[in-house]
Amino acid sequence: MGVYEHLEEYAGLPVATFNEETGVDDDTEEEDDGRGAAPAADFPPAAEAAWYVGTSFGEEPFADIFARFLRTIDTTEVTALIIGYWGASYDDDVADPVELLCGAAASFPKLKALFLGDITGEESEISWIELSDISPLFTAFPGLERFEVRGSQGLTLAPLKNERLKVLRFESGGLPGRVVQAVGASELPSLEHLDLWLGEENYGGDSTVADLAPFLGGERFPALRHLGLEDSEIQDEIAAAVAGAPIVARLESLSLAMGILTDQGAEALLSGQPLTHLRKLDLHHHFLSDAMVGRVRAALPGVEVDLDDQEKPDGDWHYIAVAE
Repeated sequence: MGVYEHLEEYAGLPVATFNEETGVDDDTEEEDDGRGAAPAADFPPAAEAAWYVGTSFGEEPFADIFARFLRTIDTTEVTALIIGYWGASYDDDVADPVELLCGAAASFPKLKALFLGDITGEESEISWIELSDISPLFTAFPGLERFEVRGSQGLTLAPLKNERLKVLRFESGGLPGRVVQAVGASELPSLEHLDLWLGEENYGGDSTVADLAPFLGGERFPALRHLGLEDSEIQDEIAAAVAGAPIVARLESLSLAMGILTDQGAEALLSGQPLTHLRKLDLHHHFLSDAMVGRVRAALPGVEVDLDDQEKPDGDWHYIAVAE
């Protein structure tokens, strides 16, 4: 999975943590507000934080913590919510709390940003995170402008129709082609930022370059300014498709990072349409030769190019940055 730390900032707000240690114990129970929750004075104003709600392995059930969160915090003012560990691994057979969130939607009338699965490798490998159909979240929270999800085991999605969504990100070691196709069939006229960690086939990442056509054509998402097609074992093929894609001329930033990008893919990029208009090109975690690294930098003098994490293949074996 790689190394992840819990978010410290989200949607422009500092993160406030609400977990199994948050609340009352026997010594403070008489001082609470009578609802079984810690005094509100212990927390920042609800609107001034992105709220992380999660548990730890073997600790208090997530549903109990979430119920306490609803009792304790004025969620009518919450604009950004982060869902952490909920017992999310195949060993526990606990699917994500989509149903729980949807049932509480009326308590979050101002919610604009939702991150489902801020889960570190110590809590669960990314390929073990058990998910479900996330489509109901977009109906329950029509004001969402930003949505991110980590993991892909069991993940399903129906094509979306949303006028407000600006940021959509999928972090996975293997994003199912059916999910990529659903995003491509969505009507998201305000979408500005899209990241797809495509992953590898061993972990369910079975999408093809053909599945990416709706993103590359330039007509489906008229507001798109950042496109990330990342963490792929077919990164060279993707680079070749991007090289002639109409969407590129409209982008401000492009990421083909974290995958198996070799000199072949970089050559296709350099031989394709100009990229000098980009503000940033992210290619970190790549398998480019030293000579090709130099060529890419020389060809894009005014572009912020991230060529960190230059990997060396182990024989014929190349690897993506995030898989299991």
